[in-house]
Amino acid sequence: MARIPEQQYRNHFQNNYQQASYYNTSRTWDDYEPAYKYSYEQYQQNEGRKFNEVESDLERGWEKTKANSRLAWNEAKEAVRDGWHHIERAMPGDADNDGR
Repeated sequence: MARIPEQQYRNHFQNNYQQASYYNTSRTWDDYEPAYKYSYEQYQQNEGRKFNEVESDLERGWEKTKANSRLAWNEAKEAVRDGWHHIERAMPGDADNDGR
């Protein structure tokens, strides 16, 4: 199944994360980048599943994955969700069944 190349995905978020509604000005790219990377990797492992179906699994894995990020799950969750939906929107058809 087609997907966004990882570098293109990373570049998109690196260029746009500060405009996201969940962005916290006391955080930097170094805090958000692990959340987007985690989302990208987990989407590949859970392809075809909706974010809300795997959210509790993602939450459990965040502490082990977050590297040097200062984001607690409650902060990282929206970035992970954003990354997940970005991949879905880039797929042909309506991969996330949201009518778009």
